[in-house]
Amino acid sequence: MAGSKGTFQPDSDVHISYEDQQKINKFARLNAKLEDLKEEVKVKENDLKSLEDACDEIALFDEDEKIPYLVGEVFILQDTETTQKCLDEAKKRIEENIKELKGQSDDVRSQMSDLKSHLYGKFGSHINLEAEDE
Repeated sequence: MAGSKGTFQPDSDVHISYEDQQKINKFARLNAKLEDLKEEVKVKENDLKSLEDACDEIALFDEDEKIPYLVGEVFILQDTETTQKCLDEAKKRIEENIKELKGQSDDVRSQMSDLKSHLYGKFGSHINLEAEDE
């Protein structure tokens, strides 16, 4: 047990300075932020899929048929063309949002990689920064 990776050995000569502890804490915060971003991307991708399904359904309606469209807390009746345009705009906004979230995730991963290389370089097998599900 004392030799397994990620297990701290109390009798070892590893000293954790204040700066190192700050880096470990920053890594943990970044890891939590990354998980939040991943979850948010999943939610947005599900929203996008729902909008795509709605667009497919609307294509089956007649041109002059009125469709209830939710705006805030109220449904308004719109023709199929207007509803299709609203859905396309919503899809574009979500796609841009997903792209932005993925960019933020990449930035967080980059920061985590820098911290990880520094911390593993200093502490070696005395620290475990790998996620358990990887």
